[in-house]
Amino acid sequence: MIFFTILSLSFGEIQLLFSEKVEFSILGISAVLFLIALCLLIWQIYHYCTQFPVSQRAADGQLAKSRGFQYATQTRDTKMEAQYEELSHRLSPGPSCTNLGSSLDLESMADLEEEQIQGSLRFSLYYDQLQSRLVVTVLDAQDLAVRDFSHSVDPFVWVRLLWAEREDEEQVSLHCVLHDWQTRLVKKSCSPVFGDQFSCALAEEEVSRVTVRFEVRDFDKYSRHGILGETRVSLNRLKISYPLELRQDLQVPKKDMVGEALLSLKYLPTSQRLEVGVLKIRTVCHPNKTERALYARISVTCNQCKLRHQRTTQKQRCEVTVFNEVLTFVLSDHQIKECSIIVSVFEPQPLKKSSKRLMGNIHLIKGNTSENEHWKLMMQSLRQPIAMWHLIFL
Repeated sequence: MIFFTILSLSFGEIQLLFSEKVEFSILGISAVLFLIALCLLIWQIYHYCTQFPVSQRAADGQLAKSRGFQYATQTRDTKMEAQYEELSHRLSPGPSCTNLGSSLDLESMADLEEEQIQGSLRFSLYYDQLQSRLVVTVLDAQDLAVRDFSHSVDPFVWVRLLWAEREDEEQVSLHCVLHDWQTRLVKKSCSPVFGDQFSCALAEEEVSRVTVRFEVRDFDKYSRHGILGETRVSLNRLKISYPLELRQDLQVPKKDMVGEALLSLKYLPTSQRLEVGVLKIRTVCHPNKTERALYARISVTCNQCKLRHQRTTQKQRCEVTVFNEVLTFVLSDHQIKECSIIVSVFEPQPLKKSSKRLMGNIHLIKGNTSENEHWKLMMQSLRQPIAMWHLIFL
């Protein structure tokens, strides 16, 4: 009897602990946890559904290309979405703004030869002799071409200052990029108005070696940005002591030679290994910008799809940077017959928002003269390294 009395008291105490308020609190917490789990499930379903069209669109864009090979650039959709919102405001000038242009490769320039280039760009140039500053203003563009697959155009302009190794225009000389900027993005406009102004310090004796290159591009949120055309002007014969306003028609983009690299190729058929050696890279170093570094990234593509990529170590940049590094790729016999090699030279920028800046590329593609010759020599001399110099273009 005493045991049952104690048990009933204990049970009564437990009932007192779980009052109606506590029961309703537990019920509320359970409902909140259920809603959180339901929201996570809906977010995962939405994330999966939205990722599929993006990848499908990128694959369709690759299959639609009839010429060239795609650069093995790593596109990060999250960063591109953030940049899409940031571009609605004016971008601050400087090399840190080069992420937009880095997703565009030389394949787009080759495709433009089959497309119709139209439109013009209006800009102004001014050199302030008192402050030794060059001022470049991008004013507006007119009658830009609309790309067929998008039926609209979201233009922006990428401005580069190219510094020539020599002042003599008749001789072929290497170039380097002194500065590059981006204008703000104007959405869905074939005649956008920019009004963005950029300036940089430039000695008066350096003005004659500078060429200003304007690239009008179409922003693409999910893939590579298209090139709508370019125009360039050399400051050698221009009088820009007063603001000079110009309007020029857009032309098919041209490649600029920014350096050369000594590469070696060796193929081992038994182990199915392709060895790509980066021996030396020669670039133009501006006297005021010597404390820089660079590295090379080797990408192997097959049927417009990136198979593998590796990068060299970072070296201090000088006129001739010595690497002497060999990167090995394991490829089957079928892949070695169809593959192409892309050597991309980058300049790290640890103090900028962008961690690297593309300096130029080398395409070892079958069908070109010097590149095809290097490839043929490698296949004729198996198990032996074959070295050859190649030009770097930007």
